[in-house]
Amino acid sequence: MGANMARRLKDCGFHVTVLHDARPGVAEGLARELGAAAAGTLAEVTCGADVVVTVVTDDKAMDRIFARKGDTLLKGAKGKVFVNCATLSPAMHVEVEKRAMRAGAATLEACMASSINQARNGTLYLMVGGPESVVECVRPLLAALSDEGKLMRHIGPTGRAAQLKALVNMVMNINTAGLAEGLGLAHALGLDLAMVREVFSQTGAASRVLVTDGEDMQNRDHACFFSAAHAAKDSGIAHELGRKAGIPLPLAKATLGQYRRMVASGLGELDKSGVSELTFKGRGPRKKAASRKSARPAGRKAGR
Repeated sequence: MGANMARRLKDCGFHVTVLHDARPGVAEGLARELGAAAAGTLAEVTCGADVVVTVVTDDKAMDRIFARKGDTLLKGAKGKVFVNCATLSPAMHVEVEKRAMRAGAATLEACMASSINQARNGTLYLMVGGPESVVECVRPLLAALSDEGKLMRHIGPTGRAAQLKALVNMVMNINTAGLAEGLGLAHALGLDLAMVREVFSQTGAASRVLVTDGEDMQNRDHACFFSAAHAAKDSGIAHELGRKAGIPLPLAKATLGQYRRMVASGLGELDKSGVSELTFKGRGPRKKAASRKSARPAGRKAGR
């Protein structure tokens, strides 16, 4: 995601100055491609840019890159703006904002509900949280990533966008797990799955994930656009929000259990469509599906 966002910003005339990745070779290769520097430390990133865009895996990674001491993005951060795009717990986004403010910097959460194709094409759907003044400061950058701003929504103060993103992914993951069960049962009944998917598309069983994941479930093509491990993480965030709010979420809990089962079975790096490996007869955790990195039509696997 981060690499394609950098490519998009470069195409739109932004000066991409410095890149950093947990895997140095990835940053070095992209830096050569974009004519940027590859930073060996987090502090070098902040030193070399006015606006820093972050895309990390989880709360633990976010806590590390915004650490209070050691190598951190907060070193020399006065006057800088951080646009944080990862799906994290709302509490972590709020904590990072507090740390940045103490360092004289500003932050936004720009939660993405799209995938790698949309990152490259500048058609990410962005849910933005943070002060309106900071949004205005980096609006041209956000617009370049979200179809000239048409796909951007300012949700409210920091933490609110992360709450909504957790709900988006909770519902998406429930839909995906439900589709996997429907297609798995259809397969067990001997129904033609291409016909089943067509009927689903014209009835109340239609959904976005039917378009993005239905054929892949049928063909066992789980090339990763949004991993089962991330699905488990995001469903966990939503489930915890429900627990704190005193709201029972039985479907979210069951879906979380399915994705955690995938991770425990060594299938966490498959696309979330791989949840069908748990619902089709003759498949299962010990029968890993092929992950073919085949070319896909533009727009496939959207809605992440």
